[in-house]
Amino acid sequence: MSKVLFVIPPKVHLLDINGPAHIFYEATQFGQSFDLHFVSLNTQQEIQSSAGLFFSKLESFKNFNLNKGDYIFIPGIQYQLLMDKNFIKGCQPFFVWIKQQYQLEVNICSVCTGTFFLAESGILNNKNCTTHWKYLAQFKTKFPLINVESNRLFVMNERIFTSAGVSSGIDLALYLLEKKYGALLVAKIAKEVVVHLRRSESDPQLNIYLQYRNHLDNRIHIVQDFLVKNISTALSLIDIAQQVNMSSRNLTRLFKSKTKITIGEYLEKLRVEKAIQLLSEGHKVESTANACGLKSTNQLRTLLKKHTGKLPSDF
Repeated sequence: MSKVLFVIPPKVHLLDINGPAHIFYEATQFGQSFDLHFVSLNTQQEIQSSAGLFFSKLESFKNFNLNKGDYIFIPGIQYQLLMDKNFIKGCQPFFVWIKQQYQLEVNICSVCTGTFFLAESGILNNKNCTTHWKYLAQFKTKFPLINVESNRLFVMNERIFTSAGVSSGIDLALYLLEKKYGALLVAKIAKEVVVHLRRSESDPQLNIYLQYRNHLDNRIHIVQDFLVKNISTALSLIDIAQQVNMSSRNLTRLFKSKTKITIGEYLEKLRVEKAIQLLSEGHKVESTANACGLKSTNQLRTLLKKHTGKLPSDF
């Protein structure tokens, strides 16, 4: 029976820890053997989360002897606490312990800013990792010996698994279970917890509905919302420009200036995202092409091949 330790630091983000924990719990309901434990960074038995909810009756990490193939999950916490030198100094025994577990071939997993904990321990030096997109620059500055990858859902490096944050911990937990038990079990778990589209390590942290929104021009936001809502409709540039009372030429120039891509490129990305979602849910190729505003299934195949290198049958 594999042990799975979920570390509960002060000001822990709830979904970072509860998401992966629930996935492993569901695995036990499907007959897999996991021994789940919730541990503190010291002897403290009660911890308040960042949302105010308390965890109680926690065990100290020092009480556990782990073996090859066991798991440790380290969640994200409030960033300000990670920058508190006194807090980090008080965590030194934990960092030493983490390093020992890594040498024992335990799987070390982090969610969100939990990657900062792994970096403090030294086990990420000269390795690749990821963390929440908001703190990539700070991570690079503080840990120059570590290669942090941007816009990655999770990154594997030997027995270290780092994920981007919040719901990506669920994706990582499902991925680890698939590695151990295969796709059928994971499909059952994903269905049980109503995860319709399980993401993989190569997927970006931000999908097309969130990308290209880092601007303050409300006219372009209106256009982007219009395109998302009307993706199944064949729209001309004039139709789109009318939504914001602009000429086609001015809209084309402004859209490219604010988003750094063209309207056509943005539409293609929207259609690819929508197509992947529909195909993964079992929709037929023809109905998927229609729902994405494409004229034919051949057009859908060409679009998917261009952006993903895959065909509809691959989803």
